[in-house]
Amino acid sequence: MTETLTTSAVRAASDLAAGPLRAVTADQLTAATPCGDYDVRALVDHLAWAAVLSQRAATRTPLEHDWSSLTPAPFLDGVPVEQWAAAVPAELDTAADAWADPAAWQGETLMGTTPMPAEVVGPLMLAEFVLHGWDLARAIGAPYDVPAELGEATLAAVQPVAQMGRDGGWYGPEVPVPADAPAFDRALGLAGRDPAWRG
Repeated sequence: MTETLTTSAVRAASDLAAGPLRAVTADQLTAATPCGDYDVRALVDHLAWAAVLSQRAATRTPLEHDWSSLTPAPFLDGVPVEQWAAAVPAELDTAADAWADPAAWQGETLMGTTPMPAEVVGPLMLAEFVLHGWDLARAIGAPYDVPAELGEATLAAVQPVAQMGRDGGWYGPEVPVPADAPAFDRALGLAGRDPAWRG
């Protein structure tokens, strides 16, 4: 991916994921999602943490605590759970702003507490936003139209890390998808998701 495509794709991913977040209603918080053991509430919190981690990685700002043991994400602490989903889009927007700076993609940063090249972390966060946005949209029956260019960017982000994701347990087993399927469907399959999943 070119620098321009990468930075614009993070913005597109953030904007796309915001749609289903704004559509979540309180009675949907316990609904099942395509994402393993996560219900909607847990998935919203996971997206909130993705926004935090993404912002911190792009700006080289260390986390104050071990993020993996905390729930909810810091900006949701004290917010009624029914309002969590509505609070996340602004944080995704801030993350996209941070990755819009070409300097964010250079050198090394931290993914949580793990040092990683920034050029690897940026695409990971792009995929995190798009894939979990899709998970949420499917769970609540919201529309989710992935532009072809963003689908290609997501596939390019997922392909290099798909096996690592399966080994680490953050992607499920690969779901076979036709080779001529749209790029985003192929990204879903690599990330252990069935493009035909319905709640």
